[in-house]
Amino acid sequence: MSTPKAAAPLRAAAKTTPAAVRKVAAARTVKTARAVLGEVSDELRRTQLAGLQWTVRHAYEGSTFWQARLDKAKVAPESIRSLDDLQRLPVTSASDLAEGYPLPLVAVPVEDIVRVHSTSGTTGRRKILGYTRQDLADWTEYFARCLRMAEVGRGDRVHIAAGFGLWTAGAGFQAACEAVGAMAIPVGPGNMDLQCQFLTDLRPTVVCGTASGVLLLAEEVGRRNLREQLAVRTVIQGGERCSDAMRRRIRELLGAGHVHDLAGLTELYGPGTGIECRAHAGIHYWADAYILELLDPNTLRPVRDGEIGEMVVTTLRKEAVPLIRYRTRDLTRLVPGACACGSTFPRHDRLVGRDDDMFMFRAVSIYPGQLEAILSGVEGVSSEYDVTLERKFGKDTMTVRVERSPAGDPRTDEKTEAEIEHGIKSRILVSAEVSVVDFGTLPRSRDTARRVFDKR
Repeated sequence: MSTPKAAAPLRAAAKTTPAAVRKVAAARTVKTARAVLGEVSDELRRTQLAGLQWTVRHAYEGSTFWQARLDKAKVAPESIRSLDDLQRLPVTSASDLAEGYPLPLVAVPVEDIVRVHSTSGTTGRRKILGYTRQDLADWTEYFARCLRMAEVGRGDRVHIAAGFGLWTAGAGFQAACEAVGAMAIPVGPGNMDLQCQFLTDLRPTVVCGTASGVLLLAEEVGRRNLREQLAVRTVIQGGERCSDAMRRRIRELLGAGHVHDLAGLTELYGPGTGIECRAHAGIHYWADAYILELLDPNTLRPVRDGEIGEMVVTTLRKEAVPLIRYRTRDLTRLVPGACACGSTFPRHDRLVGRDDDMFMFRAVSIYPGQLEAILSGVEGVSSEYDVTLERKFGKDTMTVRVERSPAGDPRTDEKTEAEIEHGIKSRILVSAEVSVVDFGTLPRSRDTARRVFDKR
């Protein structure tokens, strides 16, 4: 494996990925992954320790930021002797990337960076991440694993409705499609006439994009009555939380048999660091690429088994911008036990949300995912909703608007509103005013949907 000159001896010193895990890394099918069942757990722990040792030394010797941060924590690279030492390492966050703008936390010579990608910058200054050639090769392989786990490969045609350019999704999907031998159709988001033309003319078997973007496309297919002209069997979506109601709607409108949640974030290569398999019992994440911890967002201590915590990641191979205990802000829980699909990679649950999505209402912490869980169990409403928080007459109020489903009966709106209000009161312990509105009333987004509007 090629590395920058500064990194090569460090990777050798840490011992490269063990042979058994390399088999899994190169697995072309889930069947191949099953073949090394029994070897992986011990080998994976050794791989993670070797990768942790390499990452800490590589970051320390290649980056003044990491050197100062590790010195402050009184952690020397040679003192990392077990995975328990992970707890001694400092926690980092998005603010560390912002402070290092424009090329933060770089641990290789800038000349070794062959590409950059960027976050949207919607919550502050853009985070620009650099990639070496090896980083791009590793990311492509991780993303290709995702496609293979979704049973996408040679003979498939993949309609990529995700953004290209600085955003990671489009480029990641395209490289992964080519790696598994599928036909990439890089349409990008927007331009519904073109999207529908390619869906009906090229008849792709797979559609990819954000959950909101795919739903927007699916609703347009429904409006134009094109479903019978499609050949879609699989949807792969990520970039935001996707409720059960949204998944059902996407399957229904596109005629897809499976909708897979895809994991990833720009700081951690991009999308493709894990995916939901055909068993739909959690997201398998590539534990030979990064260590996942679930920490309490307030105390930064590990949560108990089965509890929801913030995903904190430490990369094991990333060259240009290694991450050490990086707070992703995403909330989930670990899924115990073996998966029915046979993969030996561990799983975490679908995302509950982000801890910075949480809002306070009358001293209660509320996540949008809690509302989505309630709405998903109510008949006659769609997956589209929004929440408006206001202060009226010295009192906080919460209004939830939810769209009636296309086949819903307006005469049942009052009953539906009462059912949702009761659900919010009994499960979240706050009172809200619910309004059922006509289907198509709420704004749609081709990217990540905004659900909460705080006007207090």
